[in-house]
Amino acid sequence: MTFTEATKTCLSKYADFNGRASRSEYWWFVLFTIIASVVLSFVSNTLSGLFSLGMLLPSIAAATRRLHDTDRSGWMQLIGIVPVLGWIAIIYFLAQPSTAASRFDSVKAASEAA
Repeated sequence: MTFTEATKTCLSKYADFNGRASRSEYWWFVLFTIIASVVLSFVSNTLSGLFSLGMLLPSIAAATRRLHDTDRSGWMQLIGIVPVLGWIAIIYFLAQPSTAASRFDSVKAASEAA
């Protein structure tokens, strides 16, 4: 998946916590969010803060779909509350390769595979 495809996909699934997100989709979206926030901070700190606030929900949704792709619950993001060790653990989980089958696959996709 390319940078623009990943960005469009994550923004079109703004609040979709179902399904899966590939590793490339998630990390390209993270890169977009970081680059846009840094660029906007040169323009205005307020604008950068508003952008970051606006990207909060899609970032959580994308991370949830990414964790689903590794066969983990989206609630695992709460591990990030634990300082340092939690951050390391969540980055490790998000960087894992995709699993072939996941309990989080949509019912429609699972029925089509059968």
